[in-house]
Amino acid sequence: MNILYHLTSPPPPLEQTDAVFQEVSLLNSHFGGRRINHFPLSSPSRLFPKALYGLHTRRQLRAWAATTDIHHVFYVNLYLFPFIRAFDRPVVYSIVAGLEGQPKPTALTKVKAPLHIVVSNERDLRTLTSWGITQTALIRPAMEATAFTHTPAADTGEFVLLMGSAPWIKKQFDIKGIDILLQAVASKPDLRLILLWRGLLFDELQRRINNYRVGERVEVINEKADVNELLARAHAAVVLSKSAKAVKAYPHSLLESLAAGKAVMTSRAIPMADYIRERDCGVVIDQVSLDALLDGIERLQRGYPRYCAQTRGAVQEDFSPRQFIQAYNELYTTILPSPSGKKQ
Repeated sequence: MNILYHLTSPPPPLEQTDAVFQEVSLLNSHFGGRRINHFPLSSPSRLFPKALYGLHTRRQLRAWAATTDIHHVFYVNLYLFPFIRAFDRPVVYSIVAGLEGQPKPTALTKVKAPLHIVVSNERDLRTLTSWGITQTALIRPAMEATAFTHTPAADTGEFVLLMGSAPWIKKQFDIKGIDILLQAVASKPDLRLILLWRGLLFDELQRRINNYRVGERVEVINEKADVNELLARAHAAVVLSKSAKAVKAYPHSLLESLAAGKAVMTSRAIPMADYIRERDCGVVIDQVSLDALLDGIERLQRGYPRYCAQTRGAVQEDFSPRQFIQAYNELYTTILPSPSGKKQ
């Protein structure tokens, strides 16, 4: 099968720091095929209209159309780009973030090719069902657990949180709760924060750290780093968001924390919150506010041994690359057109 993978965001400034690009690489290396990126700029921008994504790739799409069996599109939510409407081969559409708060797309009937929508969680699957969409699949993301080892954080009297979901644009300092995290460090003397950055908005981050006067207890890693070593120094990982579409439904850094045997904390808007509650491997806060965060940190500290114990085996059982590849192989095989033009 010849699969064309469609990316819709700029490559990260630091290689191998974007989970979507990593998952596409995993699929591409196993199934072969080609990649194309429809995002027209070199850095993130909310000003460029989504309807114009793919204008600069039209010629390449036409050249590859006849030899493509399946189109596989990745985007944060469900948006039927104009370039999708031109496809006549089956389309797999992987929703990267969450659907909560998104209205039902009105352009579904304009897609002439068979459309199969993939989500990573039950919450979004229920949303698709409520919209009357039935050609769906639930495939959780992949995480290679063997790359991580469990090392208890040193007993220094401080509680250390690792945050690995850096903002793409300035507005996300608020949406992703980064300002709230810095305020928590300022108000809680035993709290230390490690920020795993991605090369964007670094000066803006430093300005905010200086404004809150927390430079001595906030460490910024603005280069490729060994996440396993960083997790060895942390007690838990945290990813917050006020919006379901601002981060991946299953943030990569939280999966890495689970793989390393460390508890996690997130906010209710992120679909992974349901998994964390079900697995009892961390704390979920209902809103991104300073009071809610401080209360969540206290709960995380009180129940820390129990939460960490519940992380054991989570990634191997629920997020293995083998299961991820197998699930997509079944989906691709099901929808792959036969030489006669019918599904196999």
